[in-house]
Amino acid sequence: MGEPPDTRPSSEFHARNFSTADVGRLVAALDAQDEADGVRRLRAWTQGALNPRPGEHVIDVGSGTGSHTLALAAAVAPSGDAVGIEANPALRQVAEQRAAAAGSTARFVDGDALALPLPDATVDVVWCERVLQHLSEPDKAVGEIARVLRPGGRVALIDSDWATALLHPGDPDAVAAMTAGTLAAAANPYSGRRLADQLSAAGLVVDDRGSQALLQDNETVPWPLVRMMGESTVRRGLMTEEQRDRLYAELTEAAERGALHMSVTMFAVVAHRPA
Repeated sequence: MGEPPDTRPSSEFHARNFSTADVGRLVAALDAQDEADGVRRLRAWTQGALNPRPGEHVIDVGSGTGSHTLALAAAVAPSGDAVGIEANPALRQVAEQRAAAAGSTARFVDGDALALPLPDATVDVVWCERVLQHLSEPDKAVGEIARVLRPGGRVALIDSDWATALLHPGDPDAVAAMTAGTLAAAANPYSGRRLADQLSAAGLVVDDRGSQALLQDNETVPWPLVRMMGESTVRRGLMTEEQRDRLYAELTEAAERGALHMSVTMFAVVAHRPA
C-alpha cells in the first residue's frame, strides 16, 4: 500500500534516525514498493513527463536504495550524470553496491532535503519521490529544490496523500480510528494534494499532474506494518485493544479469501523553473 507514515512516538521522520537493525526491514520494504504495479506505472508516467535527456545533470533527492537513480542515470547517459542524495549511510551503501553491480554511472552522496549540498542553479532535473510526507518542513525542501534548479530546469515530485487510504472490511469505527491514527502519526500526511501548491509557491511553473492508486495484493499484505499502525492507534487512545484485535481478525480473514482492500493514492507533479 506504499510506504506508511512513521508510527513511532516521534512525528518527525528522518533517515538518520534509523538504526542498523532497521536497515534490512527498510530495504525489503523499499524493494517491495519498487515492484508494486502502481509505483511502476506512476514512475513511468512521471519520467515521460519529466523527459530527462542525455547530457543533463540529474539529482534524486531521498534516493534510498537508488532504484530510480539508476533509471535516471541511464536516461542521461552517456554524457550526463545522476546523483542520489541520501542521508542514511546504510541505504547509500546498498545503492552504491547495486549501482556497481549494474555497471551504472549513478553516484550517491550524503545530504539532507532541507539543505541540499549543491550550489544555486546547477541542476537540470530533480526527482523527489515519497520524501515530503516524512518532513515537518516540506516547504523548505521544495524551496531547496527550486534553489538548485537552473532556469528551464524541471522537477518531479511524487508523494502519497494518506487521507486517501482505504481499508475494507472492518468495523467502520475501528477503520476510521486506524485512519485517524495514521494521519496523526505522519509529519505531513496530506503531502500528495499539496505538491502543485508548494511548487507554485516556490516560483516554479506546473506543467503536468498525474496520480495512481496503490492497491495491496491480498497475498503479500505487510502485516507487520498494519500491526504497527494498529499499535500506534491504540497508544493514542483512538481505538481499544478489543477493537484492534477484531479488526486484525476481519482483515486476516478477508485476505485469506482474496477480499481485502487496502489502498492509498500517490500523486505526481512535474514543473519547471522559468528561464
